[in-house]
Amino acid sequence: MDIRLIFLPAMAMVALTCVVWWRMYVIRIGQMKRERIHPQAVATSAQSAARLTDSCAADNFRNLFELPVLFYLALVVAALTGQVNAVTVSLAWLFVLARIVHSAIHCSYNKVMHRFYAYLAGGLVLWVLWGAIALGWWRA
Repeated sequence: MDIRLIFLPAMAMVALTCVVWWRMYVIRIGQMKRERIHPQAVATSAQSAARLTDSCAADNFRNLFELPVLFYLALVVAALTGQVNAVTVSLAWLFVLARIVHSAIHCSYNKVMHRFYAYLAGGLVLWVLWGAIALGWWRA
């Protein structure tokens, strides 16, 4: 299998992160303009939390630097250890799909249990991906 295939899900995650970043930017700047909030009035996270009411996109943006860090590392490890195969590529895409669903929920209607199930699915897929990589390394 072409080793480059493992990096397509990474590019999809980067694209998702970019979309959420843009949404956060549009929401924050829009609220700051509407309510005439001076940028210095939200200089700290405490000030931002007190003044900026719609934090869903910002919260989701932070989430995209938690579990996905382990995802990116897993893809690099899979590539470096020669474990780019149908299993690792499929699991990588499943993780991306779960994160897209999680972000879509978080940045829209934000029903906590729906978001939790998407987060849990992504987390489980990530741990299975790491398990597959560890098993493949152990067998090598």
